[in-house]
Amino acid sequence: MRRYGSVVHYKSVNFGVLKSLFPYLLEFRVILGLSLACLVAAKVASVGLPFILKHIVDNLDGVGEMANVTAIPLALLLAYGLVRFSNVLFGELRDTLFGRITERAMRRVGLKVFRHLHNLDLAFHLERRTGGVSRDIERGTSGISFLMRFMVFNIVPTLLEIALVVGLLWWNYHVGFALIVLLAVVAYIGFSVVATEWRTDFVRQVNEAESQSSTRAVDSLLNFETVKYFTNEEHESRHYDQELAQWENARRRNRLSLFALNGGQALIIALAMTAAMVLAASDVVDGAMTLGDFVLINSFMMQIFMPLNFLGFVYREMKGSLANIERMFDLLGRKPLVEDKPGAGRLAVTDGAIEFDDVHFHYHPERPILKGVSFRVEPRQKVAIVGSSGAGKSTLFKLLFRFYEVSGGAIRIDGQAIDSVTQSSLRRNIGVVPQDTVLFNTSIFENIRYGKVDADDEEVWRAIRLAHLDQFITRLPEGEQTLVGERGLKLSGGEKQRVAIARAILKHPPIMVFDEATSSLDSHSEQHILTALSEIAREQTTLVIAHRLSTVVDADKILVLDQGEIVEQGSHQQLLTKGGRYAALWRVQQQERSTD
Repeated sequence: MRRYGSVVHYKSVNFGVLKSLFPYLLEFRVILGLSLACLVAAKVASVGLPFILKHIVDNLDGVGEMANVTAIPLALLLAYGLVRFSNVLFGELRDTLFGRITERAMRRVGLKVFRHLHNLDLAFHLERRTGGVSRDIERGTSGISFLMRFMVFNIVPTLLEIALVVGLLWWNYHVGFALIVLLAVVAYIGFSVVATEWRTDFVRQVNEAESQSSTRAVDSLLNFETVKYFTNEEHESRHYDQELAQWENARRRNRLSLFALNGGQALIIALAMTAAMVLAASDVVDGAMTLGDFVLINSFMMQIFMPLNFLGFVYREMKGSLANIERMFDLLGRKPLVEDKPGAGRLAVTDGAIEFDDVHFHYHPERPILKGVSFRVEPRQKVAIVGSSGAGKSTLFKLLFRFYEVSGGAIRIDGQAIDSVTQSSLRRNIGVVPQDTVLFNTSIFENIRYGKVDADDEEVWRAIRLAHLDQFITRLPEGEQTLVGERGLKLSGGEKQRVAIARAILKHPPIMVFDEATSSLDSHSEQHILTALSEIAREQTTLVIAHRLSTVVDADKILVLDQGEIVEQGSHQQLLTKGGRYAALWRVQQQERSTD
């Protein structure tokens, strides 16, 4: 089952994902070799135990009533204890050694998925459900640990042990015992495979229900304030309970299917054990076998069916683990819509000139967003883009940052097409103050340092002062170490915006983009920050996306965007003189300011 956005897809479990795990086994070849050596030693000890037990029983059966334990060959007793201890010891050593491999694999794959998610395009992250994705990754990494451990050390060794025991029974006794074991093993494995395939869909349904309930809970808690604004606590609880009800029903169906599987396996084992014991008892009565042989047959049957029963559990869990990790591997298989071209070079910014050349863009062909936009921002020039909501202003920034690829035309920086350079080098040279600032749940100081993670404290404080955050921080009980809460919920919109401005100032790139960067500030704070930003902008090329026209009156050039097209451009005074779209917007906003 797959879910991205609101679309659900079903497919069978794919064993091909196991190929992706083999390289992690080979990373520690010496440790893997030692683990396999311990595995072989443990299996040899396990098969040898019934034979030692047979000779002990035969010796006991031959002594008289007055005999004591010293009449039994002491070497057999010591050998029995040594072999049993060796079986456990080598098994523990095997698990301990192989644990290093499984833990490293979980680390490697977890990191690979994390990096891949960051490399995916903006469209994926706008559609994803955070709670569901996190659950998929958590279950996937846990599933990898199970698969690697039990595939290597349980399934193949158990089948090998069964073959060895069948051969020994056939060689030392007669074909009847071998046939009983062989038929039981075939029936057990066949039933387990068919029944497990049948119930795999129930495992998927449980996983889907868990992801849905987790997603619902995370979404609701992230939007805690919105829930409170509209007093929708009961509405959220009702929907969450519906998700939990689906989870409950899925768990019930899964539990009943497991009961049927376990019951069938237990019946096959009981019939085989009974048949073997009846045959062995008959041979003892006829004098064809000793009492020790009877005990050996019983031990071998238990020794076979205990791991075989465990093999059924392993196979069930392996299928469940594959159902868990297939979604995580689907994430790894998803290609980002925006990728670096083969041989893409690094962006070399010398002047910081930006050029949009006949840029077209659409999310859907029938709904164009930008229609042939062309303009040029000269080095260290400040250009503002204004217009009504939905005109395409923020889309220009997303295209410049390569969150999306243009549908037509080209964007260049210092003459270099941005789709011919690496995304990393492009974004390293662009600073952004977004309209909606989201912060990490750490201190204010560390959130600002995120703009330049290797900056020293003095650099961070300089950015704080330029963003006019210093007075606010000094008033806080914990100062710059104050935690901002998840997504910065403990700060006001204006405070978050100033943190974002300080972060961008600290990065100090050659190109700066402000997307409604002062929309949440009061007029007094706005003027202070605009003055600071004007000083900084002298050394940078600045692109400002603004709704408030009062914040861009000092721009070297103002572009008026309407329905995806540039309808006017010029300086503030030139556009007022034209008396067009810009002048009309200016009059409306001035009237609003005077009314306020």
